[in-house]
Amino acid sequence: MKKVILAGGTGFVGKYLAERFQQSGFEVIIISRQNQHIAWSDKSALKEALEGAGLLINLAGKSVNCRYNERNKKEIMNSRIETTKILGEAIQACTNPPELWINSSTATIYRHAEDRPMTEAEGEIGSGFSVDVATSWEETFFSYDLPETRQIALRISIVLGKNGGVMTPYRNLVKFGLGGVQGSGKQMFSWIHIEDLFQIILFLKDRKNLNGIFNCAAPKPVTNRELMKQLRSKMNVSFGLPASKWLLEIGSAFIRTETELVLKSRWVIPDRLEREGYTFSFNTLDETLEDILVVK
Repeated sequence: MKKVILAGGTGFVGKYLAERFQQSGFEVIIISRQNQHIAWSDKSALKEALEGAGLLINLAGKSVNCRYNERNKKEIMNSRIETTKILGEAIQACTNPPELWINSSTATIYRHAEDRPMTEAEGEIGSGFSVDVATSWEETFFSYDLPETRQIALRISIVLGKNGGVMTPYRNLVKFGLGGVQGSGKQMFSWIHIEDLFQIILFLKDRKNLNGIFNCAAPKPVTNRELMKQLRSKMNVSFGLPASKWLLEIGSAFIRTETELVLKSRWVIPDRLEREGYTFSFNTLDETLEDILVVK
């Protein structure tokens, strides 16, 4: 039975992955700041956990769902860079290092795109704080020369699943009549069903010839207008008030987040995954929302 190490495995995505790996017969070990798990500061325990592991997945980092003041920006950046360095150094200390290290990245690394989709080969890197975080994260990850450990960075789009994540605020918006178009409504929404994220990790684990960067997004992104329309339809809500950019700015300040999370156009497609033969279980937003929102 192979060990799977989940670093930062206590959030919405980490909990789901831990449960699915355990269901699939893997031993799961979690690194986090919670007392019941291996601590980031415990170098000997980290090394012991990583010895002989089949897979290390790093999800660690402060949530970007906050105001981008200087304190939060520093914590968002440092929480990703420092944990990646800790893992890289721990792997270097191993006698029998993990076979594969998958590090989170983000689809936000690409520019605001309403004109064409972004692929791994032809996508254009954007600018601004979120992009700086993503590029620094990837540079730190790939700075480690690990001849016995394959390295893959997943540029993950917005993860959709039951019981958490972004579906909670979207549900509330629609429920209270605020599920209309956000901003222009033309911005693209790239997403991935959380089960496809798990299956992609299994796919990459088994394909031992693959490394580098992969876009982790469903193949058929939609506009914000279409997203909100489908959410209202699945929740049987006929009307949703639109929210202009200035109204979103006021609202985001009130709930202490940033409008970038809904206004940036993320048009990202999984070109490498599809060319390598991965088949998505949830290709369309309709299938995804049907699975997440509709009571069977």
